Amino acid sequence: MQEKLLDSAATKILNGKNTKPTIVVHEFEPEDEVHVQRIFCEGMMEMISDTAFRGLRHHPESLLLYFTVAAAVGLVITTCWWVIALLPAVVLCGRYFCSRRVIHGYLEKAMSSDMGHIEEFYTKSPDSRLWVATLDGQVIGIVAADGHKTEGFAELKRMSVDRRYRRCGVGMALGFKVLEFALTQGYATVVLGTTAYSPAAHQLYQRLGFQCSGITNGYVPHGATQSLLERIFYRVCHHHYRLDVKNIPLNGH
Repeated sequence: MQEKLLDSAATKILNGKNTKPTIVVHEFEPEDEVHVQRIFCEGMMEMISDTAFRGLRHHPESLLLYFTVAAAVGLVITTCWWVIALLPAVVLCGRYFCSRRVIHGYLEKAMSSDMGHIEEFYTKSPDSRLWVATLDGQVIGIVAADGHKTEGFAELKRMSVDRRYRRCGVGMALGFKVLEFALTQGYATVVLGTTAYSPAAHQLYQRLGFQCSGITNGYVPHGATQSLLERIFYRVCHHHYRLDVKNIPLNGH
């Protein structure tokens, strides 16, 4: 029933029918927990194909390795054409398998820490918050802020929007909440990190005012075992973004 309501509301937004529904962003409440965890998990599961397939063209070193192995198989091990022809499929399957394994490991870590104990991590802590975006009372997006008083920065994390509501301003509304939190709490900088290869994710952060401050190639996320297969097939870029929030106007966004 809830899925039908969400689909109906999404259709209205995308088609522009009637009055545009109002997206409301509020702090996490205990009754939001199931929906928050669902959106977070769905967003992470999308990362499997993103890192396995879309990310491949961003890693020439991996492509060189795969080409070298294919050449060795063709010239040394076998000359059977159908075996050689299967190598690209084997590579893609290997990348998908390893990406799935790493993402599942990351999810397990997250669910055993903050995302499994949201109220404890984000409601009871004065330096952290988690917000949800709702439409007609249904949760359609989430974002969190984790403050580091000593270092003087807040981290934007756990950003995820229901795929049916993307490009509708949900991500911007959530992002501004984090920036407002940083300003009111006296943080000088907001930082974030992402391994997403989808252009839309990077465009969102750039529209919010973030600038890329560095890229780590070969980033090892929590949950990775660093086995030989993962070293070969799971290689991602971790983009670091930062934004000085001292002088940015947030009123009237």
